Amino acid sequence: MIKNLMFDLGGVIMDIDRMNCVRAFEKLGFSDVADYLGDYGQKEFFLGLENGSVDVDEFHRCVRQHVTPGTSDAQIDAAFCEFLIGIPRHRLTQLRELRKSYPVYLLSNTNPVMYHSKIADEFKQEGGSIADYFDDTVTSFEAKSYKPDRGIFDYAAEKFGIRPEETLFFDDSQTNVDAARSYGYKAVKVNPGDEFASLLAEVLDNGTDN
Repeated sequence: MIKNLMFDLGGVIMDIDRMNCVRAFEKLGFSDVADYLGDYGQKEFFLGLENGSVDVDEFHRCVRQHVTPGTSDAQIDAAFCEFLIGIPRHRLTQLRELRKSYPVYLLSNTNPVMYHSKIADEFKQEGGSIADYFDDTVTSFEAKSYKPDRGIFDYAAEKFGIRPEETLFFDDSQTNVDAARSYGYKAVKVNPGDEFASLLAEVLDNGTDN
């Protein structure tokens, strides 16, 4: 029986566009940034920022080695946040509605640059904050672990006080979905164009997590 809902952020709730970010960094002189940024995961110091092994100051220092001299931290952060398009308002409404029936949780590979700026701002559209849409949250930089690693899933289960077999997880990465299932979670892949509310309805109607 599904008692809890747990969501990835990018590609599930938040619309994203990797190439927007790549182009923004290229304008700053970071010509090979595409090698560091993936659709479902990052590399080197971008990954370090997301798994908590690199702090924001160190991240800025690393990026400055690749961009035009004189580029400010604010310009770096703005380019990075171009990865995020935004959250359609109807999804915020759906999250609020789901909380009337289920505990709703966020489990996201993300970083403090985005989380405390663009992401926080997107959850203010209705005048509230991210806390109005989730019972609790876990980020990769907080957990110092990164999906699909088991550590972040175990960290979330302990923090949220949930049982994996009673939890339905939504993610846009097949790797993360497969990992979640191997750890005992029910999991659904969100493909481009899918809406999580429709996928949830299908799961409940069909009694399946595939």
